Amino acid sequence: MTRRELLSHPVAIIGVLMTTASAVVFIALVIAMLAGMLVNPYAGLVVFIAIPALFVAGLLLVPVGARLQRRKLARDPQAVIDYPVLDFRRASVRRTAVIITALTAVNVIIVLLAGYGTLHWMESPTFCGQVCHTPMHPQHAAWQSAAHARIACAECHISDGVSGFMYAKMSGLRQLAHVVTNSVPKPIPPGAHMQPGAQAKTCASCHQPGKRTGDRLRVIREYADDEANGETATVLQLHVNPGSTTSTRAIHWHANPAIRIEYVATDPQHETIPYVKVTDAAGNVKEYVAPDTSEQTISTGERRVMDCVDCHNTVGHPISATPERAVDNAIAAGQVSRTLPFARREGVRLVKASYPSQDAADQAIDEGLRAFYQKQAGSSDEELRRAVRAFQDVYRRNVFPTMNVTWGSYPDQKGHVTSNGCFRCHDDSHAAKDGSTISADCEYCHKQLE
Repeated sequence: MTRRELLSHPVAIIGVLMTTASAVVFIALVIAMLAGMLVNPYAGLVVFIAIPALFVAGLLLVPVGARLQRRKLARDPQAVIDYPVLDFRRASVRRTAVIITALTAVNVIIVLLAGYGTLHWMESPTFCGQVCHTPMHPQHAAWQSAAHARIACAECHISDGVSGFMYAKMSGLRQLAHVVTNSVPKPIPPGAHMQPGAQAKTCASCHQPGKRTGDRLRVIREYADDEANGETATVLQLHVNPGSTTSTRAIHWHANPAIRIEYVATDPQHETIPYVKVTDAAGNVKEYVAPDTSEQTISTGERRVMDCVDCHNTVGHPISATPERAVDNAIAAGQVSRTLPFARREGVRLVKASYPSQDAADQAIDEGLRAFYQKQAGSSDEELRRAVRAFQDVYRRNVFPTMNVTWGSYPDQKGHVTSNGCFRCHDDSHAAKDGSTISADCEYCHKQLE
């Protein structure tokens, strides 16, 4: 019984074909990745998981087919499959072989191009926000008007390396199960669902937390509910980066690569932080503990290394914490004219009301504003139309009744006006053994100029 006879079983032949084809495709895709054609995270799923799996499956089919053929020949020695002989001395055979080879090459190219297109589509915000992840509509809508609107979801939500990729895919499987079983939490829990510490590395691929950027000015404009929509401007001088690694008087001192900050949180939203450990650039370690915190609380809480999203937790898809802040931003951006009497008051009243759907909100905002300004002399029709559109947009970007997302559903920890934010740690109560505390001095991070 020759090897050729054993490998003549159809199962063995299928295995050989699968192994050969997957090897060719694998080599082609690796070359494409090295050439920079496949740069998205989903490429690894095909190149390093799916294709090798087919290769291994083909290898396994070969001995299975050989075993089946051996058993078949043991029962009937004459059961050797008589495959046709290809005689390349004949012109017709050569032409057929050339045609089959060419068609096979075309098919491989089509499959590669289709796979390449599929990979790019799977990493697109359209796929993430509208096709596969319908419950992500609030995040998708907020992302479209955020600072990272040109950054694809996968670039931030999947960290580098095999472990980061697999971590993201396991989270994806869990989310898929929620969708299939109609058990999606409403609202979707906040957070990027990435490995601890991975977000900082992802952010640092574009941003430079250690860069000396100095101070920055920020103007916060707020408006009154009076007829003139009176404006109050708060000017802050933000201390973004410290002048040295030893100075702690700057916001991005926390993100300095030379500094390591660890903390323990006792709630999923990381609102309560009873323990903080700081290792400075010189290797000195200091531990700060909130009053009445037991060792058991510290040991059972979630321990994390502080990264960018501990403060910039809504940077990817910000949803306003309050209707007042959202309306003020719209007025400050010139979307609503301050010459429209009581525009701020009426806008806040209408966008903070409860509606069954966004379409119902659109109608109520339109009718509410028009009914009010019918009684106001001198109101411009154009300014009224602009205000209606602006307040409808404010509502649509921040409130999603079908997902129970509304004002404050996702607290913004970048600051301390609408959430605990900085004061989760900077409260003058977290104390070290030497008596020092994590300061609550506002001028550690900013100085109010006016």
